[in-house]
Amino acid sequence: MSLVWHQLKAEQLTFWRSREAAIFVFLFPPLLFVLLASIFGDGTENGRPVASYLVSGLIGYAVANTALGGLAITLVVRREYAILKRLRSTPLPAPLYLATTLASSLVIVALQAAAVIALGVGLYGAELPERPLSFLLSLAVGAVAFAGLGLAAAALIGSAEAVAAVVNVVVLPMSFLSGSFGETDNLPRVLELVAAVLPLKYLVELVLATYVDGEPFWEHPFALAVLAAWGAAGYLVAWRRFSWEPRER
Repeated sequence: MSLVWHQLKAEQLTFWRSREAAIFVFLFPPLLFVLLASIFGDGTENGRPVASYLVSGLIGYAVANTALGGLAITLVVRREYAILKRLRSTPLPAPLYLATTLASSLVIVALQAAAVIALGVGLYGAELPERPLSFLLSLAVGAVAFAGLGLAAAALIGSAEAVAAVVNVVVLPMSFLSGSFGETDNLPRVLELVAAVLPLKYLVELVLATYVDGEPFWEHPFALAVLAAWGAAGYLVAWRRFSWEPRER
């Protein structure tokens, strides 16, 4: 257990010492929330502050950005700079390294969620979660599912130079289509069909249900099933394709 704690602490120190990672992965979702709340955060909707809806959407985006994007970038860069290859020659077990890297991402997700909620409640009149336990469990399910997709992305992306661009091309459009940045009621039919299969749409649904509507997360079994399916597919791809050796020559 001490080895797990030591490696998790090392992952956290590495993350916070990297200004680029801290800005892109951690600070971007709270800053984006402040921007959107400053423009659209006034008033109410369905008897709830609009800011509460923005908090829910941005937390969904933060999970995808961190657990998928941040994890993929970290692992691809470390692989291409032969850091993963060197780690394999140490006594540190490979599964433990990946588990603590994933756990470190979950810690960042939790801190981001807390930061967005604090900003929403403190500055824009957002409410606290109606179902705190269900809300936390929804975040955990979403983070684990998107971490699987992050591992799959790391397994498939072959270039350290390309990984950030690829991640942004995936995460940002998915966030717009899934309702992280606002309502998606008037999407064209084609985009509605695309959004209907995106995992983030169902994570946002769970977060909205537990944060704003006061519904337990188990009342949304289809959303849970979609997230579980995407997560399982991601872990399967990672299991079959993940490499510890640099691919660039």
